[in-house]
Amino acid sequence: MQVKEINVLVLAYLGDTIYENYVRRYLINKGIANVNELQKEAIKYVSAKNQAQFLTKMVDNNFLTVEEINIVKRARNYKTTSHPKNCDIVTYKYATGLESLIGYLDLEKKKERIDEIMNFVFKEVC
Repeated sequence: MQVKEINVLVLAYLGDTIYENYVRRYLINKGIANVNELQKEAIKYVSAKNQAQFLTKMVDNNFLTVEEINIVKRARNYKTTSHPKNCDIVTYKYATGLESLIGYLDLEKKKERIDEIMNFVFKEVC
């Protein structure tokens, strides 16, 4: 099976873990040693609202390739009626788009590109 044919929610499932791992390592490398503080800081990166904002800024800044935008659009347009209670469906779909992109890039073995995307995210919060 080709990576482009994998269900975008499966890509998001994978991308979510990779994204969160990057965030956790970044925060630990910043020297945060308290678990409660780590959790508090992590929210700035992993909430659906913030992920949607990061993705929007990437699109607005022409940071993503056409191929990457196509993955994001597939995720955004995927038919689903469920979403977390703490955000609206549009925000959730944008966050899913970012996670799907990370999962896709991982399966395509494009770690350097994931690094670039995560560096973009980290610069947005600082």
